[in-house]
Amino acid sequence: MYQSAQPIPMTLRQEGLERLDTAVRAGIAAELYDGMAIAIADSKGQTHTLVEGFADRQQNRMLSNDSVFSIMSLTKPMTAIAIFQAVEQGRLSLTTRIADILPDFAANGKQRVTVAQLLSHTGGMPFTLPGLTESIEGDLRATVALACKVAPINPPGQVVSYSAQVSYDILGGVIEQIDPAGRRYADIIDQQILQPLGMTRTAIGLRADLVADRVPVVPRNPTEMNQRLAARDTRITAQTELPGGGGFSTLGDMARFAAMLASRGTLDGSRVISAASLDLATTNHTGLLPNNTLAAQREARGWEPFPAFLGLGFFLRGTGLFPTPFGQLASPATFGGIGAGSTVMWVDPVRQVSAVMLSSGLMDQVDSHLRFQRLSDMIHAALA
Repeated sequence: MYQSAQPIPMTLRQEGLERLDTAVRAGIAAELYDGMAIAIADSKGQTHTLVEGFADRQQNRMLSNDSVFSIMSLTKPMTAIAIFQAVEQGRLSLTTRIADILPDFAANGKQRVTVAQLLSHTGGMPFTLPGLTESIEGDLRATVALACKVAPINPPGQVVSYSAQVSYDILGGVIEQIDPAGRRYADIIDQQILQPLGMTRTAIGLRADLVADRVPVVPRNPTEMNQRLAARDTRITAQTELPGGGGFSTLGDMARFAAMLASRGTLDGSRVISAASLDLATTNHTGLLPNNTLAAQREARGWEPFPAFLGLGFFLRGTGLFPTPFGQLASPATFGGIGAGSTVMWVDPVRQVSAVMLSSGLMDQVDSHLRFQRLSDMIHAALA
């Protein structure tokens, strides 16, 4: 993280929060998205919650505090924390080569790729997994075996190219491989992160008790990616393991996860990651390199390249003016996660405020980023 920034505790102002709520309701009414659940917490313990709109617009089913969202890539920080837990227990280092743990990964020139490179999307892995079929998607052992065969699309360590699935499938396989109890990835996340944090309504895969409150993934923008995500959502079961995007959770549970991050790794007496690990995870590990995955979107909108600002499992606000779901008004030290077209979570350690936003109605990826940027800026502006 940006260690030079000193905390400046701030509190939420009601007037600013009312403007935020009005903006969300306007977006739902305009059918830009179907619904939104927001949880904000400041340094004084003041919170603001908004649950508005539809869980399923077609079925006229409304969102509630019990609604269970596909959190998409907000799953990645959970996977990253499990990696750091292994580092803290002496079973792994961030510079460990993946092939030293999964020997088959050395195929096609990947023998030098490290744990840290996969965490920071600099390992040269593709965005999606070539050769993936519906029959094995979510079968972690099968997808890891397939991922071990792929060739890098960029020289490892030299280019930032966001890997939506492949890098974190491999990391999930690493977590399983080094676990002394031989547990499944999903069970490790549950027992080492979710249970200690009291996140009882969160799971990797769609647990049976969560099905009734599930928010379906319904595209508002029928892009190829959104249609693929919607189709995948219908196939997810309790046994599905997608370390890069297969988590399901509620607003309340994700607010607890954000509160743990805001408290430097601990919540209600349970520590799931050390402050030292979290500091390293939320440090910029990609310098000023741009995110090559966004090149086409940047060009289509006439944007100049801008830094990716990636940590180890987390996105960072960084410095400069460019599109960011965390808000351009956020302090440079702000960190968090972003889920495809629908979710965002961030912690501003300088102003000591956190926010979770989970939406229904899957938007175009860039449009969603800009939507969350606008709402996040309104949250920052509501602080005094």
